[in-house]
Amino acid sequence: MMPIWRSTLTLAGAATLTLGMAHAQTPDLSEPPAIDGDMVGDHGSHTIRMGIGLAESSPQYLSSQYFADILAERSDGRLTVNVFPNSQLGDDVQMMEMMQTGTLDMSYPSSSPATTYVPELAAFDLPFLLPTREAAIAVMNSDVAQSMLDAFDGTGIKALAFSENGYRQLSNSVRPVETPEDVGGLDMGGLTIRTMENPVHLSIWETLGANPTPMAFGELFSAMEQGVVDGQENPWSTILTSNFYEVQEYGSETRHVYTPFMLMMSERTWDDLHPEYQELVQEAARKSAAYEIQLATEYDDWARNRLEELGMQINRLNDEQIAAFQEAVQPVYDEWAPEIGEDLIADIREIVDETMNN
Repeated sequence: MMPIWRSTLTLAGAATLTLGMAHAQTPDLSEPPAIDGDMVGDHGSHTIRMGIGLAESSPQYLSSQYFADILAERSDGRLTVNVFPNSQLGDDVQMMEMMQTGTLDMSYPSSSPATTYVPELAAFDLPFLLPTREAAIAVMNSDVAQSMLDAFDGTGIKALAFSENGYRQLSNSVRPVETPEDVGGLDMGGLTIRTMENPVHLSIWETLGANPTPMAFGELFSAMEQGVVDGQENPWSTILTSNFYEVQEYGSETRHVYTPFMLMMSERTWDDLHPEYQELVQEAARKSAAYEIQLATEYDDWARNRLEELGMQINRLNDEQIAAFQEAVQPVYDEWAPEIGEDLIADIREIVDETMNN
């Protein structure tokens, strides 16, 4: 199979371009796995509109195209997925609302804004709960995570699979950040940090002395460019593919929260599909999610190094510095653990401990 990032893609609502040439910031990523499995029967044709937040060079987009390829190949072209990148159809919150009403078929939001539907997802927003990627993947593949996916039943949204958004890192245009005091600023004043519309994230930055400002992702670049906010927090891959380095001078490898993506479908769309199509969609979701995690893993360190090449000053915090941030945000656990569920947090920590000790 021709690597998807080197082939010419026709983007829904955008011009045709060759990713390998048009986006020189793309690393040498693994090819999509070969598509295997039997052809499904003819149960009619469906065109599925899928909106995502990130750019065409992101692991999220590349894996979404792989998802589309699986459906197309194994349905003999009867299942077509058109992917709309770059928040063309709205932000995560808007696209989830559109799925509820049936005006959008699929989306790929972060777990954080989805806590409106399943409050238990807020466990992923607790700072420093998932210390390694291996531990995070073990949690996402666990029965605990499956119960979160199942909890969407009846909300108007069918949650299909978890994948990786990644470790959130801090960037800003004001000063280097190496300690919690650098965030709060002491006599200098706290940084104004864009966050997602998520109360745990707001609590993290308030506890650190920042001025958190919820804002749609699609509005973020211009807000930083105009000085409305000083900074933001996202994985290195998102910071790179969204060109935030153009308006952010400083980065800090805080790894304060590991955020999953969630591949979702409107329940109305799901219910319109024949059971054999539903089974194929679920299988394709799991395979494409695994591929997205692989791409995100490959992309993460490369993206950080690339940002440094492009002029961003990145502070790679050591264990002692990370521990200082962990201690500073302990009040977030005290505030939110009873509401999220102490038993749930204990179950996640048990999976983490097992993974770390193996």
